[in-house]
Amino acid sequence: MAQHIHAFTIVVPDYDAGLAFYVETLGFTLTSDIDLGGGKRWVLVTPKGAATHILLARADGPDQDATIGNQTGGRVGFFAHR
Repeated sequence: MAQHIHAFTIVVPDYDAGLAFYVETLGFTLTSDIDLGGGKRWVLVTPKGAATHILLARADGPDQDATIGNQTGGRVGFFAHR
């Protein structure tokens, strides 16, 4: 089997906001939403037909809050096509 990236992480303000954007707005599939306790969840969304998932990680503190929307240092870091 060929190697592929299983998942990568995107920091979001909170899980529900991330789900609203990726699932409701972009039409991705909610693949997993598991309560890990302590307010943490394992939330994976997947573009339709894709093998790579996106792990939505809730920002934890001001340093991570600052990365929301700027996770690649102001550069375009992710490209999708159909």
